[in-house]
Amino acid sequence: MSKRQQRRKNRSNSIFIQVFLSLCLLISLVFYSWLVEPNWIDVNHLQLTIPHLAAEFEQYRIVQISDIHTDKWTNEERLSRIFRLVNSQQPDLIAITGDFVTAKQQIFLPKLAATIGQLAPKDQTVAVLGNHDHWVDSQAVKQLLSQAGIINLDNTVYTLQRGTARLHIAGVDDILVGKDRLDLVLKQLNDDGAAILLAHEPDFAASSAATKRFDLQLSGHSHAGQIRLPLLKPFFLPPLSQKYYTGRYQVGEMILYTNRGIGTSLLPLRFNARPEITVFTLQKLDN
Repeated sequence: MSKRQQRRKNRSNSIFIQVFLSLCLLISLVFYSWLVEPNWIDVNHLQLTIPHLAAEFEQYRIVQISDIHTDKWTNEERLSRIFRLVNSQQPDLIAITGDFVTAKQQIFLPKLAATIGQLAPKDQTVAVLGNHDHWVDSQAVKQLLSQAGIINLDNTVYTLQRGTARLHIAGVDDILVGKDRLDLVLKQLNDDGAAILLAHEPDFAASSAATKRFDLQLSGHSHAGQIRLPLLKPFFLPPLSQKYYTGRYQVGEMILYTNRGIGTSLLPLRFNARPEITVFTLQKLDN
């Protein structure tokens, strides 16, 4: 074999190895994004200082989940495992920030109906609806919540009281479909006591923070982009989650937290955007 032929053979072998390794990497990434990360739940603990929090609610624990997106990839066993994990955080209050179902509610909502009643906070589970809930069947989702004893904060306020101290948990209906009525929420809020707002879409924080009435907003919706390369902004973010798409932000005087969600939409894949359960422990501002 001549030197030229040997070089050609070496180049061919090198190209083959590169293609083979690239395919192996691609298959591994798809396998990880499909079967590993969507089931690898991150339990994220945060201490939050709430300026208007009364001493009676010091160390109050709120567990947030979002974007369950019950669909054909979801089974009751997975839902039960998630809800047991939520309960193991010993929540005083559970907050669910929308998108319970993705599509075909008559097929997939029964899975959620059979399991969501397992949630067992010390005080209450509260929720708001998301855009997918309205696109599918908002009345069916509301009925599910009611039957499970979950309070739907449909432009309303739920107030916790310990002695004379109050902690207000408010919620707006979905912003993307135009069902939000922040004005109604504000009319129901007393002047005293810390106030926390549930709003499915995080970019609503510009409006809620401007009122200077809320200490904290909890949101979801973005899935943190669901698929994102390290150090880069996600390729796709849904409307009203372009600015505040994951984690903690300070918006004026208000804290915003955007949860990465539990389920998926469009594709049953997650990469560098693990599903999340967030555990907030509230503490008052020291004077």
